[in-house]
Order: sequence, then C-alpha cells, then structure tokens
Amino acid sequence: MFDLFREKNTNLKDDLLSGLTVALALVPEAIAFAFAAGVDPLVGLWAAVFMGFITSTCGGRPGMISGATGAIAVVAGKAVQHGEALGEGLGLQYLFAVIMIAGTIQILFGVLKLGRFIRLVPHPVMIGFVNGLAIVILMAQFPSFKNIASGQWLAGQPLAVMVGLVAITMIIIQFFPKITKAIPSSLVAIGTVGVVAFLFFKDSATVSDVLAQSPSNPEGKLSGSFPLAHLPTGIAWATEWPFLLKTAFIVSMVGIIESLMTLQLIDEITETRGQGNRECVAQGSANFLSGLFGGMGGCAMIGQSLINMKSGGRGRLSGITAAVSLAIFIMIAGPIIEVIPIAALVGVMFMVV
Repeated sequence: MFDLFREKNTNLKDDLLSGLTVALALVPEAIAFAFAAGVDPLVGLWAAVFMGFITSTCGGRPGMISGATGAIAVVAGKAVQHGEALGEGLGLQYLFAVIMIAGTIQILFGVLKLGRFIRLVPHPVMIGFVNGLAIVILMAQFPSFKNIASGQWLAGQPLAVMVGLVAITMIIIQFFPKITKAIPSSLVAIGTVGVVAFLFFKDSATVSDVLAQSPSNPEGKLSGSFPLAHLPTGIAWATEWPFLLKTAFIVSMVGIIESLMTLQLIDEITETRGQGNRECVAQGSANFLSGLFGGMGGCAMIGQSLINMKSGGRGRLSGITAAVSLAIFIMIAGPIIEVIPIAALVGVMFMVV
C-alpha cells in the first residue's frame, strides 16, 4: 500500500493544493466530532484550525495533519456532561479546562523525552492500528447514507443519487492522475461533484444540512469570527481538580498515542524520520491554545494525513495551508463550503479507507 505514497521532494504548488483539499475534508469531520462531544460545531472547527496550524508549524512530522478527532471527542464529551450536570453553561468551561491541562501534560511528556518509546511498538501492532482505523473511518461514513431530517436510511432515487455521486468522486480520484498530476485528484473530484450536484441534484445533502443539525444553527450557516482568548470560569477548582486531572490525563495519553503512531506510519510512507518528542510538545501547545481560544482540542488525524500524502503534500506548508484555509472558510467563504455535497467528501474518505 505504501507504493501509493512514495517520498518526493517538497513542492510549493503541491503543498498549497493539497492543503486546500485537506481543509475541505476537515469540515464535516470537525462538525461530526463536535456533535459527538456535545458542543457547537464552531468549537470543533476552531479546534481543527489551532491544532492544524500549530502542529504543522512547530511539530516533528511535516505533512502530518492534526485536528479535532473522534477519540478526543469521546473523552472530552465526559467533561462537557460533568460540567452541565453541575450548572447550565459550565460544560464548555470544563471542556476547555480539561483540554488546557491535557496540553500541559503533553508538553511535559515531550520535554521529558518520553516520545521515543513509540519506536518500541511492534510492526504487527502498527498494522492492526492502521487497519482498525480504516474500519472506524469506513463505519463513520455510513450515517451519511441516512436522511438527515428523519434519520432513516436513504432509499430509491435519493440513495441512487448518493451512491452515484460517491462513485463519481472515487472514479475521478482513481483515474484523474493518469491525465495530469498537476492538481490533486481529490480536489478535482470535490469540485466536479460539487458542480454536478448543484446543477442537477439540488436535494442531495450538503455541508449546510449537516451544520443545521445544531440547535444553535438551524439555518446551517458556516460563519464565525476569530475567537478571543479566555480562561475557564465558574469551576470550583478546590473540589473538581481530581476529575479534571484524571480526564485530562486520559485525553493527553489518547492524543499522544494516536499522534505518535500516526507519525510512525507517515515515517514509513515517506521513508523519512519524524521527531516524536518535538511532536509531543507541539501537540501539547496546540491543545493548550485550542482550549484557551475556545476549541475542543484534538490530535493527529490519519485519514486527513493520508489525503495530504496522496495529494502530494509533504512539507509544513501543506498543513499550514489547510489550517489557514479552514479559518478563511469559517470567517469569509462559508457560503461556498456550505453547498459542497456530503457525497463528495464521503467518496474521498472511502478512497482513504
């Protein structure tokens, strides 16, 4: 499988276009993981921006993409539930506190140079890790084949349209490189299927439909201003620190393990060697700042990292472009992203699987 991603020199154009492709793929996943954690979609989207930008700029693995992830969302969601049980509106404050503490633990992990122990993981474990995540990514796409409003499985013409658009996306990704490799095939596929759906299948589900699932955003608009830094408030630290510390430790370890194993996978794909301890410090810094600026935190994302690799992204600029592009989508270009069909993004993730 690694023959698909052989190492090649960093290229400015490839990094820019690959980063744009990754940014488009980040949108629905960040929204989905925000829902999983029980928070507003913008909390997940801004987490992806901060995680992606800081780890790409300062991390130990150029080309690896970080953002809001399901593994972190599941654990962080417990902090949200605990906070809401103590008082309305405290859920987010507990979430931000946990993410900031987890980031501090990850920084210490890197400073103490404990990241090198990931090299002791046997190769069969890596194979299991990769295949396990492939199954998880595959299963995460199935809800897209349900009607968003009713939750029922699609049938008849809507199902045929969904399957057809997914198939077109996959065909373009597979065969477009035979025509030219100047533009990432995933980006071409998303753009082509987006135009086809907009012209002929206006009823197909879009990013806007996914956003509209949030009670705070019934119109399904992707818009928001850059968040301001603020420390968590309303927390009784004297009595709550055991819960906060325990939850933060779990978040930090889950994030470190997934990030370092993804780093090792990208090392094998590119036949280069990343810096595990530096990545731990970058992940910790990203999580700390994500919590400080109102994000839900995260870690490395194997799916988006592989999209980046296959699209030609090898340098730090690819991840930086993805993060900056996502921020622009949120603040300026929301109306364009809202009309992207979910089928196109599902097709991209199927190819990753």
